[in-house]
Amino acid sequence: MTTHGAHTDVLIIGAGPTGLALALDLARHGVPALAVERGRELFPGSRGKGLQPRTLEVLDDFGVLDRIRAVAGHYPPNLFWKDGEPQGEHSMYDPAEPSEAEPYTETLMLPQWLTQRILYGRLRELGGEVAFGRELVGLTQDEEGVTAEFATGEPVRARYLVAADGGRSTVRRLLGIGMTGETVDPAPMVIADVRVTGLGREHWHVFQAAEGLLAICPLGGTEDFQLVAGFPEGAAVDLTLDGLRDVVAARSHLTAGQVTELRWISEFRPRAALADRFRAGRALLAGDAAHIHSPAGGQGLNTSVQDAYNLAWKLAAVLAGRSDPSLLDTYEEERRATAAAMLDLSTRVHRGQQRRGRATQQLGLGYRESSLAVDTRPDLPEDALRAGDRAPDGRRGGTRLFDAFRGPHWTLLTVGLDGPGRTDAPLPAVTAPVVRIPAYEAYGTGVFLVRPDGYLGWAGRTPDGLADYAARHGLLAG
Repeated sequence: MTTHGAHTDVLIIGAGPTGLALALDLARHGVPALAVERGRELFPGSRGKGLQPRTLEVLDDFGVLDRIRAVAGHYPPNLFWKDGEPQGEHSMYDPAEPSEAEPYTETLMLPQWLTQRILYGRLRELGGEVAFGRELVGLTQDEEGVTAEFATGEPVRARYLVAADGGRSTVRRLLGIGMTGETVDPAPMVIADVRVTGLGREHWHVFQAAEGLLAICPLGGTEDFQLVAGFPEGAAVDLTLDGLRDVVAARSHLTAGQVTELRWISEFRPRAALADRFRAGRALLAGDAAHIHSPAGGQGLNTSVQDAYNLAWKLAAVLAGRSDPSLLDTYEEERRATAAAMLDLSTRVHRGQQRRGRATQQLGLGYRESSLAVDTRPDLPEDALRAGDRAPDGRRGGTRLFDAFRGPHWTLLTVGLDGPGRTDAPLPAVTAPVVRIPAYEAYGTGVFLVRPDGYLGWAGRTPDGLADYAARHGLLAG
């Protein structure tokens, strides 16, 4: 059970999706961690509402996918309106059929506050908690750890600190880490959660008006709609219920009175920015503290949750003494390149240069260039699965692979190596579970060591060389 004392292994600043996912995953690893949140409660808005397929796989591993799917909605088609008349439908995402290797291919819609509530519930089941009302005001670090000072309450000493405190990160500022980027669109935009009458929930309603963009989307799991409106550069924006009613009445066939309630509202200007570093000593940046996306394409929250998923097992291995602290350098090595690619994707989607398709699902992301990816197989076909790639799902020999991978452990997988006439070298004695399945086209045949975050760390046609890799990661028995 995490205690709110003055010492912890990992101090997480911020309890949005990134901080909650990290705290939850660390709890699965048995790592004492404390998440602190400046606000008095979890973030109340719908902002990051799209859950991409790769994130659904992470949520499956966390044990919350059934809860997510029970309340999440589908992305409805856009219905365009002009002068009070519907003009036709348009699908936002290119459809993709699920397969054995990729069982989740649909982007689900769930308001961010509800995703956070589900993650927080799972964190508490695992014995974790969030300390609310703790505003960070200072931090110092030395070779042994980090000391965080708060506006109220005692300081906290931690072996490592993770900034999950958003795009205006206090931690990033205190560390002096710069952020490089661009304004994707200088015109202000408003995003709000509202109650509206007179609109169906089967469509994302887009109104074509001279005054500017107005889009109203039903939110899964709630009775709310998310409203997005664009304004001319330099315009003064009224962030009140009456202000929104005026916008809706001017740009749609709805009357002001049909906007019955304002539940949350925020003004922003779409930006794309990347932190110059993701690590400074014993402090690391994750989520929006490390990368800020345009909301187009639904990449921000998803990239952030996967930051946490990448970082948690590495922190756990270092804190337990199984891995050298240099393992944490691979977090920036892997995730900064991924974030840069996703920022470019988000910007292109925002500007209408790319549709929401395979790239936005994040299933094709991997770490082939990482120093953690070791593949001993020469002359592989161009389309072959390689070390650094996402480990596919599938059912072979009575085993579902995602079930075997689920949990905070490595998995040693042999594919097509059992049977008459096989003379392959014996497997090294590893502490990871060993799973043996018949030949499977998604893998080919061989030996694969699957990381706790579901990517292939090591791959070979035989186990030769595997013992050295396993030893570096504290996986050899004895």
